[in-house]
Amino acid sequence: MVRATLIPLLLQLLLVPFRVVVCDDQYHSYKDGERVNLWVNKVGPYANPQETYPYYSLPYCHPEDGHKTDEADPNASISEVLSGHSLRLSGHHLYFAHDEKLMTECKVTLDAVTSKKFSDAVQNMWFYQMYLDDLPVWGMVGEQAEDKKAYVYTKRKLTIAYNDNRIVEVNMTSEGLALVEEGEDLTFATAIEWKKSHKEFARRFDRYLDDEFFRHQIHWFSIFNSFMMVIFLCGLVALILIRTLKRDFSKYSRDIDEEMDSLHASNPSALSEDAGWKQVHGDVFRAPRLPGLLSALVGTGWQLFVIVASVIVFAVAGPIHGDVYEERGEVVAVSIVAYVLSSVVAGHTSGRFYRTYADKNTSSAGWQGAMGLTLALLPMLAFSIMSVLNAIALGYGTANVIPFGVIVRVTAIWTFLSIPLTVIGTLLGRHAGRRAAFPCRVNSIPRPVPDAPWYGRPAYLVPLSGLLPFGSIFIELYYVLTSLWNYKFYHVYGFMLGVYAIMCVVVSMTSIIATYFCLNAENHGWQWTAYASGASMSAYVFLYATYYFIWKTQMHGLLQTTFYFGYSTLISLSLGLLCGALGHYASNKFVRSIFQNVKVD
Repeated sequence: MVRATLIPLLLQLLLVPFRVVVCDDQYHSYKDGERVNLWVNKVGPYANPQETYPYYSLPYCHPEDGHKTDEADPNASISEVLSGHSLRLSGHHLYFAHDEKLMTECKVTLDAVTSKKFSDAVQNMWFYQMYLDDLPVWGMVGEQAEDKKAYVYTKRKLTIAYNDNRIVEVNMTSEGLALVEEGEDLTFATAIEWKKSHKEFARRFDRYLDDEFFRHQIHWFSIFNSFMMVIFLCGLVALILIRTLKRDFSKYSRDIDEEMDSLHASNPSALSEDAGWKQVHGDVFRAPRLPGLLSALVGTGWQLFVIVASVIVFAVAGPIHGDVYEERGEVVAVSIVAYVLSSVVAGHTSGRFYRTYADKNTSSAGWQGAMGLTLALLPMLAFSIMSVLNAIALGYGTANVIPFGVIVRVTAIWTFLSIPLTVIGTLLGRHAGRRAAFPCRVNSIPRPVPDAPWYGRPAYLVPLSGLLPFGSIFIELYYVLTSLWNYKFYHVYGFMLGVYAIMCVVVSMTSIIATYFCLNAENHGWQWTAYASGASMSAYVFLYATYYFIWKTQMHGLLQTTFYFGYSTLISLSLGLLCGALGHYASNKFVRSIFQNVKVD
């Protein structure tokens, strides 16, 4: 397969200075009797997905050979760390296709500290996670009896299925409940059983994908209903706009003398009714307020558009968990590569926009400020939110702490790859090709904006414009949030691609409508209105995320609440930037199109 070779190679070439091979079992192929590594990952309360701690924060058996358990794995990739993984060697002796009877790992005598750790973990329903050959394994720490006493599982049995020389399935059962009390001796033991299987290696992740949930009939019906509703509404809106503009074109394209005669003969008062979008032809292409900021917002939005589209297309080309090329944090790795490469898009779009609208009206340093904003906007947004979350995670001592070394490597990627590409893109946008000519000349003195009815005011147009795009995605948004916060692997990327396309069309249409009403009210400041109309969907996304947190989850505590709303804020703002850029682009095409066909005296 092309994707199985070309895309992994591209990822490795781009991230080779920042990534080291994690372990010897990276090729998922073993010889008979070869040692297989069992990696322990994290523990934490089941209700709080982000409140996870290193596995050895509980007094489980530590590995042999002097392996450090209190430090992050220095060989972990950037994408693994950013995804919240904290892998350590378990110390278990597993050998390919060799059964092992119940073998004692260690004995632990509980003191006041260790007994409290286990007791608190059981009472809060903690789980733990392991990885064997990149396949995840989960288990509960223990159970609480009716008398409120805590019991911890001390025996595990791993049943490993293999096909030829590859592992295709891992199951684990827990038993041997032991009372957690100070002075009690706990003996931890593990049994290994190997079984031959005919399951294909490429399908080994299918058991983790909840098809019944994601491909439920209600999901199909809802997506289809939403799609048909959006198509109908877009068609209706397009028909209204075409009929309205056609009438306006026929009215404004008449000979002026003939028009005045006919109007005077039929309705003498009609001469005073010549109002509408044509009246702002001398100001509609005027530079917007804060052109540097708007150019940076538009450039960043298009960069996010490319990033999201790249990740979805990559996933659709071959399900991330259903192919031979599968790694923890793969989505993060693809996102990093897409961000780096799309920096050219951000710079080019921003530079071209600034050149078109603002170069003649600002100082020579203006475009440099716009480029600086484009460089810093998205990274500073992410850095600000992640810094707060990282500080809170550090205070709690969770596994979600981003180590300083990873921060340095991410900064290096931005400094040595993203910044140069953004600068190159900006220079290309400023100097490549001819300057786009405006259909109408811009007047030297701005035309005053008259009072407008409520449906022509941006204060009403902007929030109303975000409703329809949100309505086109909120069904899929539920499934995305469920996969993020309820331990489900999202895999229906075909649905996501379709919804993403619908969202782009609807955002474009609603922004065009808002722009038309704005211009019809003789308000020539359409650019910020168009951008805000597209970006307004993000407010509804954040409100829905708040609803989901309150009514659909059992999350609690400062750490989990902060992480949830921190990520929700980042997602909402990113969607706002993306949709704002789409709305502005569609409105810009619309404005150029209608004024291109207007005869101005």
